[in-house]
Amino acid sequence: MKITFLGTGGGRISMIKQLRQSGGFRIDSKSANIHVDPGPGALIYSIKHSLKPEELDAVIVTHFHIDHCNDAGLLIEGMSDYGREKNGIFIGSKYSIEGSQDGDRSISKYHISKAKLIYTAKKEEKKSFGTAKGKFEIEIIKTKHDEPTSFGFKLFLDGKIIGYTGDTDYFDGLGEKFSGCDLLIINCLRPTDVGIPDHLKISDAIKIIKISNPKKVILAHLGPEMDEYGLKKAGIEIEKEINRKVIFAKDNQIIDL
Repeated sequence: MKITFLGTGGGRISMIKQLRQSGGFRIDSKSANIHVDPGPGALIYSIKHSLKPEELDAVIVTHFHIDHCNDAGLLIEGMSDYGREKNGIFIGSKYSIEGSQDGDRSISKYHISKAKLIYTAKKEEKKSFGTAKGKFEIEIIKTKHDEPTSFGFKLFLDGKIIGYTGDTDYFDGLGEKFSGCDLLIINCLRPTDVGIPDHLKISDAIKIIKISNPKKVILAHLGPEMDEYGLKKAGIEIEKEINRKVIFAKDNQIIDL
């Protein structure tokens, strides 16, 4: 199994300036190929790395902010034989699938309709899916974000457990939800001293890691404040607090699991 980070930048400034790429990440495994939170550039970066959208089994959008879903329609179209035949699985937040209460949408109804199976994520629910190659299970995890239907998840795939926080503020009980992960991907927008509502900062990530104790940790969705100096400070802070190193994701990095 391999995970390719096609985007490690977080927030609108990083996205607009492309300080870091914003294409989300893709999991390729024996049982399923899954693209998670495909923001701007997901299609182009996928092609650049010979990751064919036509070979996707599922697309996951944890919330409908544009840095997480801009290219979702494109990938669904590729997954569905260019829109000619319903195929694959689309897993999304309620707003991603139905639009917000104000009628705002980020993914067209047309593109969503091209998925063979559409699942609106329900918090604290476990759901199994079959693919042509095998199966996987997803556990939907509650988050605290200004997109009220957003979610994180634990993915059970080929004997591995991959956790992903999505975008969320910290709250009591969050760390426990990610226990047992072989890999935990934490969206950590900012350093400890410049936090922002609805997103995690380094001190929050430390709390989650302490409680969940995953085998491997990757911090991604990094904002502009997490520049080279910010990352160095963050690494020192993490090692001091929990005496372990974590991986700060880099664009186009491939992790074998």
